[in-house]
Amino acid sequence: MPKLGMEPLRRAALVEATIAEIGHEGSLDVTVGKIAKRAGVSSGLAHHYFGGKDDLFLAAMAHILAGFRDEVRAELRGAHSPRARLEALIRASFAPSCFEPQTIAAWLNFYVMAQTSPRAEHLLQIYQARLRSNLRHALRGLTHRPEASAETLAALIDGHYLRQALRAGALGAGEATRLTLQALDDMLESDR
Repeated sequence: MPKLGMEPLRRAALVEATIAEIGHEGSLDVTVGKIAKRAGVSSGLAHHYFGGKDDLFLAAMAHILAGFRDEVRAELRGAHSPRARLEALIRASFAPSCFEPQTIAAWLNFYVMAQTSPRAEHLLQIYQARLRSNLRHALRGLTHRPEASAETLAALIDGHYLRQALRAGALGAGEATRLTLQALDDMLESDR
């Protein structure tokens, strides 16, 4: 007989184990069995809760995106100007909880999965639309080209994640934040 109240704990453990396994392997080439073992549950229970590896990974990405949303909300609480909003969005993008190696590996694999999975593509489109919308909104009072500037900043943020995942010129979160803020200053200065 299952223990009452254990399902949310086991689901959370499986989501965390999925992120950890993908981070460890650097790819989606992990098994539900390995994920379940890391989470301390049976493979059958993992399949019962999530169905399969793709469902587990999508749940893990939804968890990562919820964490990013929480970082954005926390940063935006004290942002009372368009410039402060931009800085908050950039800081949230490179918050330690979002920019750790395991999470970055999951992001890279999420982008790959979105090429073939309609559900992953949909989740990615939601994230991208929200990020660009937030950036455009904050840029409206600061530049004549808010759409183009938002695209540039979003691409720069993605680029730091890609470089971190590939460890090609990888930077820490603080340096990625600093460089992105510098690029923002340069964009705004050139638009004057």
